[in-house]
Amino acid sequence: MSVHPSEPQSDAEPIEQDAGVDLTPIGERERYDALMQVIRNRVTSRAFDPACTVPDEHFEMILDAARHAPSGANAQPWQFIVVREQAVKDQIAAYFVDEQRARAKLKMKFPTPDYRGLAGAPGFIVVVSDFRWVQAFPVLKDDESDLNRMYKENAERILLQSVAAATMSAHLAAAALGYNVWWVTAIGQENAQKEMKPLLGIPEELSVLDILAFGPPAKPPYKRWKKQLGEIVSWDRFNPEHFMSDAELEDWIRTKRHKVMFRDASKVD
Repeated sequence: MSVHPSEPQSDAEPIEQDAGVDLTPIGERERYDALMQVIRNRVTSRAFDPACTVPDEHFEMILDAARHAPSGANAQPWQFIVVREQAVKDQIAAYFVDEQRARAKLKMKFPTPDYRGLAGAPGFIVVVSDFRWVQAFPVLKDDESDLNRMYKENAERILLQSVAAATMSAHLAAAALGYNVWWVTAIGQENAQKEMKPLLGIPEELSVLDILAFGPPAKPPYKRWKKQLGEIVSWDRFNPEHFMSDAELEDWIRTKRHKVMFRDASKVD
């Protein structure tokens, strides 16, 4: 399965195609229950055991799951960079630690994670995309109208949702292999792109969107609070009881956000 840059494939070699679809009989729970066990136990850790070494095979298994994710126009607008060099991890972590300090000075009052844990992540994958792929989605070419601005905004959402689907598939695969994970998303800033692109040899046209950090946790993990199904599901029409007023939303952010971000679910209330 392993294919490394040092092992180019000959043009004469046949391309191995994926096998057909193996559908589960409707209502059969065995695969569902196994999947839900992985989903429920996909938990976030922000400090890992640095003594662990992730085998290349595990990286490949995780990214094989990512490539099977759905995407708009089946464009598959993603690239993944596996970072194994500790010096590179240290430099990326240092950028985020600086960002953490900058947020504190700006008095955002946001419970920013401790980004120092990035440097110790045995598994480290940078998720990259190319926003030129929006041309593969419904847009009007060479048109600057308000209508096309709407289409372009939607095309960007399609791209981001596509990459998020691949990233989530990778997270679940990592969890299925026994790792705890950390989805690092605070990468939209221009300075982050300037810092990481040269470090990783990323062309200017591409953008860093996420980092998937994973490994054995440095301390026992815990489950974070989740809303109950009845709080998020409406049947046939939106349940008005689920709507939050501006005041209710502001109160939730002020009184509960910091608890649900970091606390054990049993200690939220």
